[in-house]
Amino acid sequence: MRELIDLFLNYLSVERNLAKNTLVAYKKDLERFMDYLESQRIAVLSKTKKDDITGFMLTQKDKGISSSSISRRLAAIKVFYRFLVRERVLSADPTSLMESPKLWKKIPNVLSLSEIDSLLIQPDTKTKQGVRDRAILETMYATGMRVSEAADLKLEDVNLEVGFLRCLGKGSKERIIPLGKKAIESLNKYIKEARPAFLGKKESTYLFLSRSGKRISRQSLWKLIKKYARQAKIKTQIKPHILRHSFATHLLERGADLRSVQEMLGHSDISTTQIYTHINKDRLKTIHRTYHPRP
Repeated sequence: MRELIDLFLNYLSVERNLAKNTLVAYKKDLERFMDYLESQRIAVLSKTKKDDITGFMLTQKDKGISSSSISRRLAAIKVFYRFLVRERVLSADPTSLMESPKLWKKIPNVLSLSEIDSLLIQPDTKTKQGVRDRAILETMYATGMRVSEAADLKLEDVNLEVGFLRCLGKGSKERIIPLGKKAIESLNKYIKEARPAFLGKKESTYLFLSRSGKRISRQSLWKLIKKYARQAKIKTQIKPHILRHSFATHLLERGADLRSVQEMLGHSDISTTQIYTHINKDRLKTIHRTYHPRP
């Protein structure tokens, strides 16, 4: 059974071009399922039934696994079985009529405009590091990039004259995102003044560099955001994608259409982008309760 997982992962990598992190998640989820089947003394996948998969999900729930994680594991199992049927390893798919658990979509934390303004002015631009950090924060808020995408940006990906950057997202999907005036100014200053100082006599194709002249890591970017949020005395819980969530929310609040925001965020499914409209509704309810004379 475990050999079939390797075959499946190879298919996802070569034909579907899925990201490495996604492949690792699929492997872990399927290995948990195989462990369960073996505990039930099921040695071949052709013997599995819908009840076996339901039993696996129930054991996960009993272990305290969240509904979102259980749903993700079921999704991995369903894609796996579809692949096996397509490859004629199995004649039937026991998951075909199974539905994913109903999930409450978690509304992500976002920063208010005043919090964003406070955050962005924290780096001391009298220093090379401050110039770099301001450019990073401005770019991430201007584009809604993921932390990993910002870390992977190459110098050639940025066109400051036209005001766009090229971003390589999940599954190696490329998208073009506009840059605002503030981000362009900050990037210009960083590229001309600070980046050469970080680079020294070394060479690098990456845009954002560490003090040693190497590509800045995702972890360093995350720590950088947390550091300046503390300095700005922001009380909102800070998570890695806080600037991405704020970018999307602020665009929609000002009338941007959902499809455009979806494209800039790189979401393959518009339902993922729609969660930001829930934030708007939630804020409207809060405002109504606070200010209406008969809340």
